[in-house]
Amino acid sequence: MSRKIPDKEYEKTLSFRLKRWLDGTKDAFVDTVEMKEQEEFKEDDTVVINRTKERQQRMARVYDLANNLGISGFNKLYRIFCVCFCLFLVLMLLIAVSFLPAYGHPENPVNNEVAKRYIEDGLQETGSVNIVTGMILDYRAFDTLGESHVLFIATCTVLILLRKDRKKDEHGNNIDVSDRIYEPKNDVILQTAARVLVPPIIIFGIYVVLGGHLGPGGGFSGGAIIGAGLILYLNAFGFKKTERFFTGKTYKILSVCALGCYCLAKSYSFYTGANHIESIIPLGTPGAILSSGLILILNICVGIVVAGTMYTFYVMFRKGDY
Repeated sequence: MSRKIPDKEYEKTLSFRLKRWLDGTKDAFVDTVEMKEQEEFKEDDTVVINRTKERQQRMARVYDLANNLGISGFNKLYRIFCVCFCLFLVLMLLIAVSFLPAYGHPENPVNNEVAKRYIEDGLQETGSVNIVTGMILDYRAFDTLGESHVLFIATCTVLILLRKDRKKDEHGNNIDVSDRIYEPKNDVILQTAARVLVPPIIIFGIYVVLGGHLGPGGGFSGGAIIGAGLILYLNAFGFKKTERFFTGKTYKILSVCALGCYCLAKSYSFYTGANHIESIIPLGTPGAILSSGLILILNICVGIVVAGTMYTFYVMFRKGDY
């Protein structure tokens, strides 16, 4: 049977010193290795002065515009090139303008061929009863595609510039900020009016989008109406309820899908038209809802992009967290 030794004797044993070192209560090198406090490093003043002079001389040689032949030569060539380019551009514009017909002349193509083609052959070629819609989404559909992309890029820019980072707690979880700091809540008049007006506004916007090839309307105007309905619902019921069916992720998915569908549809039309290939997509009966070829689909795509862009602009300028 082992006997218990006094604490003073135990402190002198190797096992006690090892245990204390493993526990971190005692540094094994304290009182056994010669140690002294490190002195603050001080650089010689002469070395500092010499290094500063060398740096000034090097900077003077590099940025000496008066005596640096490379930089002075580049500046001269740059000025000469700019003058020559401007003169060449002005000359090309003057030559192009000289071949243009007189402004306002009744025989100009813009005054006869283009308008005549839209009015007389628009219904037969596009299937759209609305001449304006046929012109925008068929004859000039490539330009409308650019306009839709401009809206999407503008929204991305606003998201980059105005987006606020979500606040997080000590555990890294997002902290939800109360909606009450963004708009008045529990407004009975506003909420009652929104319940009555929002459904007809959304339905009317859908009607304008779907009937764009039959009469006044289309994707731009119908999308603006739908966007206004979403904004009214947001003001009445707040972000929490609105984001149950329309969030930032929803907008991104809808916009990308709409722009992608537009690109694919018009790429097919551009390819068949440019190569004089008959399209397999029928124009349908003029005046019917399912007519005008791809114009109905393009109107829906444009309406989705416009509605989402309006709502996203409003949310970012008002809240920043989307």
